[in-house]
Amino acid sequence: MKANGSWLAWGVLVMALTFSSLCVAQTQGGESDNERWFTVDLLNTGLGEPPEEANRVTPRESIRSFLKLTDQEKYEAAAHMLNLSEFSEDEQREQGGELARQLAEIFQRGDWLSVSDLPGREDAVIEDPTGQDPRVGETRRNVEVSSLKADGETYDIRLGRYRVGEQEPVWLIMPVSVSYIPVLYEQYGPSMLESYIPERFQASFGILRIWEWIAIPAFLVFVGMVGWVVHCMVGLISKWLPSGASSIFASQIGMPAALIAMSLVTQMLLDYVVSFSAVATTTFRVLLISIMAWGVGTIALSLVDTIMLRLTRRIVGEIDDTKPRDERRLLTSLYALRRAIILITVTAVSVYILGQVQLFETLGLSILASASVLAVLVGVAGQTVLGNILSSFQLSFAKPIRIGDLVIFEGEWCYVEGIFYTFIRLRSWDERRLIVPVTYFTSKPFDNLSVKSTKMYRSLTLTLHLSADIELLRDKFLEVAKEEDSVIEHHKLLCYVTAQTGTAQTVTCYLMTSDPLAGWTAEMNVREQLLAFIRDNHPEWWPREIVVISHNDIARGEHGKRASGTESAEKDSPE
Repeated sequence: MKANGSWLAWGVLVMALTFSSLCVAQTQGGESDNERWFTVDLLNTGLGEPPEEANRVTPRESIRSFLKLTDQEKYEAAAHMLNLSEFSEDEQREQGGELARQLAEIFQRGDWLSVSDLPGREDAVIEDPTGQDPRVGETRRNVEVSSLKADGETYDIRLGRYRVGEQEPVWLIMPVSVSYIPVLYEQYGPSMLESYIPERFQASFGILRIWEWIAIPAFLVFVGMVGWVVHCMVGLISKWLPSGASSIFASQIGMPAALIAMSLVTQMLLDYVVSFSAVATTTFRVLLISIMAWGVGTIALSLVDTIMLRLTRRIVGEIDDTKPRDERRLLTSLYALRRAIILITVTAVSVYILGQVQLFETLGLSILASASVLAVLVGVAGQTVLGNILSSFQLSFAKPIRIGDLVIFEGEWCYVEGIFYTFIRLRSWDERRLIVPVTYFTSKPFDNLSVKSTKMYRSLTLTLHLSADIELLRDKFLEVAKEEDSVIEHHKLLCYVTAQTGTAQTVTCYLMTSDPLAGWTAEMNVREQLLAFIRDNHPEWWPREIVVISHNDIARGEHGKRASGTESAEKDSPE
């Protein structure tokens, strides 16, 4: 009996332990109530029972009901969407309606609030069809409605899920967010000017109020006049400045300076004079950010262009290969800096604007979801443009060509005048401009006559009769070549017979020149003088095909005439 009793006791103990373990495991594996809502004892007891139109089941419906009630000026009813637990019952009745009115003004004049972006489920679970969010399927008991800045600080308006006893949980503006309402109202509340606007103009008409439809055009006209005045002033300053880099720079920044002034004046008016609805304010803010960034970037580019122009004039001079390599390398680097400033400015402005209007949260997932499609579209549609941009940066950093280099591209002698994002501008010897896509230029072989040194070894060829005296011609060539200023390294002057036929011989003369263009001129001058020397002194050196019709050979000059006369006399004399 004792044995059976002990076995029974042990069996009961094992079952108890197993049951308790299962309960613990179920509690740990499931979701506790503290993770789904905040448990409170009392909730807005000073406000009485909430009205029927106050739907507080989901975050979306809670804010939608709040906005609907405040539009109807039922601020006491809208106060039921606020968690006023930090206030006493008397303070809830006295201040609840006013806090709701102030929060409605903040929503209307702050960031553009999209109710559709708020969760539509009671548990505010994170839904992500793409599966990119690691928190997908996670329930939440508080969500962000809006994030606003005031006096340089950021304040979040958040909804929390609260449950009193066994009642259904509801979504309310959290107490900490309620405490931010006075501070935010000072920033986003009505301006002093609005107190003078008649009540009938305060009504809404579409997405704006009636008075805003009248004030915004006048606002834009005033700001436009400010920009016009600034543009005229900058133009006058550019005329007063002495001619040079400063006047050129001033003449280029008239428009961006006017736009920056317009942006600053607009921001000042929005901060201290007038306050529009969230739609207009958000639109103005995005435009102001874009215009300000574009104006600053344009002024920076104008400054770089002015520096480039000044260096070109003072250091490099005319763009050609006669200047030192370091100066041409500097000019090429400046062109690369210009393109880098453009790229950085565009990228920074785009990222900043997207960040300011908070589009990353809504567009980021869509972009990630369609990343493969976008990659294909960008790869196909932008292949040429992206290829040219990457090739231009490659040219700027590797520097197979530099600004001012003399190149032979597809048989054309050209100076590299500019390296831009998608094309290279070449200046031909006859002052034509060749616009060549960067990828096309880099895919073709070309001669860079300035890559190491501007010196160039040139040659000229003469075809003469076999009777020509090469020693005499060589001496004349050395004499003529040494007189040319652009011919250098006289010890490299050469003159040899390089080929022959049955009736003629080919004489080639070699000379080293200081640069290709001057070398071409020197070659032409030496050739002309050698031809003139042969024509005036030794015309018998010209190659010719001889058909003897008469023994009077005019190519032999007076000697030929005397010899012809002697032969004729011998024929005429009697035997």
